[in-house]
Amino acid sequence: MSLFEIYDLTVEYSDGTESLQGVTMNIEANEVTCLIGPAGGGKSTFLRVLNRLNDLADVKKVSGKVMFKDMNLLDPKIDVIDLRRRIGMVFARPLPLPLSLYENVAYGLRTAGERSKAKLDRAVEQALRQAQLWDEVYDRLDAPASRLSGGQQQRLCLARTLSLEPEVVLLDEPTSALDPISTAKIESSILELKERYTFIVAPHSIQQAGRIADHVAFFLQGELVEYQPASEIFTRPRDKRTEDYLQGRFG
Repeated sequence: MSLFEIYDLTVEYSDGTESLQGVTMNIEANEVTCLIGPAGGGKSTFLRVLNRLNDLADVKKVSGKVMFKDMNLLDPKIDVIDLRRRIGMVFARPLPLPLSLYENVAYGLRTAGERSKAKLDRAVEQALRQAQLWDEVYDRLDAPASRLSGGQQQRLCLARTLSLEPEVVLLDEPTSALDPISTAKIESSILELKERYTFIVAPHSIQQAGRIADHVAFFLQGELVEYQPASEIFTRPRDKRTEDYLQGRFG
């Protein structure tokens, strides 16, 4: 089942950087879709389109259609706050709030109006378990989030996103600054949780895409060059540019 149906998506920034050119693709539910390609190719722009973070950027033009279920995400009438609860995002740099571990995870739920301590407790524990952090922090939930290591902070940010039980989780190079152990835990969380959530990831490396992806999209200078099941794109790329990139000839 296609969760996103994207037709002729074009994005241009006012300064001419990192645009998308006529991107057309469908993204399946309950899979891990990885976006690969050199820096500046449009991966981050594509992610930001899906939960309207481009609204906060100096964008000159956005055109095409991005259907999420029965909604066109480019429709200016959409409730963007509600959309970002349904389509959450984790960034490359951990951005914990200046609060306790507990309050970091509970923050979105409190903002949404949840006041039941029992429900918050359950949601915080579940999200921390899903992010593979609970066993490391369960006895210090009142401690400041700033005391965590970088890898733990990133898993805390993932837990904060998961606490709202979104339908989709976007991750923009979520392990680029992390040690191998934390990287492995985040990858494990993604693979374990894809039956419940849909993940769209701009991975840190081609190798990471190979470990976690069901489908892979190769972006180059704003163009979607190729979009195939991971098993096919890594063994039988259809475009010479994809093959050259995967073999390290550029990028």
